[in-house]
Amino acid sequence: MSALQKLECGIYTMCLVQDGDRVLLVNRPDKLGFPGYLGPGGKVDFPETITEGAVRELREETGLLVKEEDLIFKGMDGYVVPQTNYRYIVFNYLVKNFQGELLQNPPEGELAWVHINEATELPMQPWFKRRFPLFFEPGTFEITVVWDENEQRATQEKVIQLG
Repeated sequence: MSALQKLECGIYTMCLVQDGDRVLLVNRPDKLGFPGYLGPGGKVDFPETITEGAVRELREETGLLVKEEDLIFKGMDGYVVPQTNYRYIVFNYLVKNFQGELLQNPPEGELAWVHINEATELPMQPWFKRRFPLFFEPGTFEITVVWDENEQRATQEKVIQLG
């Protein structure tokens, strides 16, 4: 990349809520994109911190309240799109302490408590299915994907478990 090319970056969060042997997932409809079951999350708004974004997204999508200090950092996903000079990073968290009640009409799709060991049997995006078990393993993870915009596929993928 030359010095004149502008790199754009997006920062996102995903936060899985665990209650015993169950996890809270959102069943996103086709019309919203990325259909199937996945964790709540979304774009971090400027100038909020990443943890503030995680707390806000969780509240907006589920109704549950968490404190920043109750977020357990699990890892990050980095997606690089060379054709558009775009990189987006997803900071992934697990939370076990929460308050509140689930929204009756959540904006991103139906909310469901799912047994952790049965979750990957549900319809879900391949990238989320790959990431899901890493939330419940010790340590953290880093996933790096290089995406070919022209071919609409990953050309490189790397998953590292840390610590």
